Amino acid sequence: MSNTIFAVTVDCRDAPRMAQFWSAVLGREVAEESTSEHMVLLARHDAATEPRIVFNKVPEPKTVKNRVHLDLISGTFADEAERLLSLGAKRLRDFTGDDSWSTFADIEGNEFDLIDG
Repeated sequence: MSNTIFAVTVDCRDAPRMAQFWSAVLGREVAEESTSEHMVLLARHDAATEPRIVFNKVPEPKTVKNRVHLDLISGTFADEAERLLSLGAKRLRDFTGDDSWSTFADIEGNEFDLIDG
C-alpha cells in the first residue's frame, strides 16, 4: 500500500492573511469552505496531483526554524524573487554554486526557498 500527500499544513497566527499571501505566490484559489480558523488553498486546475495547502490558526507564534518548508522553482528567478518581495516576503540568504537558490520568509516568518531553474 502507498500513501498520497493530501495536504501540507501550516500552523499560523492569521490564517486568512497567510492564505492570501500564498494564494498570490502560488496562483491558487482559496476553497469556499475555508473559515478564519482553517483556510485551504486548492490545487490548480491543471495539476490535480498537487496537495492542498492548509493554514490553521493557532495561539502561539512561530519560535524556531521550520522543520519542513516549501521549495519553489522558477525559470525567471530574478523577476520571481522581486515579485515575492513585493508580496511581503523577506529575503534571508542566497546560495550560489552548481545550484542557486534564495531562502525567503513569508509574512509570518516561515522559511521557503526559491530555486533558480
